[in-house]
Amino acid sequence: MVKLTMIARVTDGLPLAEGLDDGRDMQDAEFYKQQVKALFKNLSRGQNEASRMSIETGPYVFHYIIEGRVCYLTMCDRAYPKKLAFQYLEDLKNEFERGYENQIETAARPYAFIKFDTFIQRTKKLYQDTRTQRNISKLNDELYEVHQIMTRNVQEVLGVGEKLDQVSQMSSRLTSDTRVYADKARDLNRQALIKKWAPVAIVLGVVIILFWLKGKIW
Repeated sequence: MVKLTMIARVTDGLPLAEGLDDGRDMQDAEFYKQQVKALFKNLSRGQNEASRMSIETGPYVFHYIIEGRVCYLTMCDRAYPKKLAFQYLEDLKNEFERGYENQIETAARPYAFIKFDTFIQRTKKLYQDTRTQRNISKLNDELYEVHQIMTRNVQEVLGVGEKLDQVSQMSSRLTSDTRVYADKARDLNRQALIKKWAPVAIVLGVVIILFWLKGKIW
């Protein structure tokens, strides 16, 4: 059964649309939505280059396709046929491109195409029951194969992003520390110069004052 459906722009992870009624029968729906957002964030960094992938997470599987810089993702029960899940995503992709292709790059706010939920809900109903003649025909369609689509674990996929985040944070700390040390070094050099030349400046000042006083007296 299809549980969640979300659509996002790959270049920056901006969510464009989702199924508004999705996850209402799930107690942990928000947890999986956060995983999806983390996945979109990884995709925006170019960390997963596969245009089609299945990602196992608990009792569910995320399936996604990327076309035209847009990621179409759904979460289904593990028992739900992989072929149907990807055909469901293909239907969403075709309709989304037909209606919003020229607006995707200029979308500036999250869920700019939330009205697409109507099509998501209507299409999801067609795919919920795997025993309908329609879906059985799709399962038997030999022209649409999904055997070569890679399946990975969510910890493996998101773990890559977490490691890169740690590297980025370490790099930021090192850059910050370097700036602090550079500032301290400049202060020490300034103090050293003051200590070195201050006596000379004082002597010169005294000499100049003496010459000035001598001129006044004479």
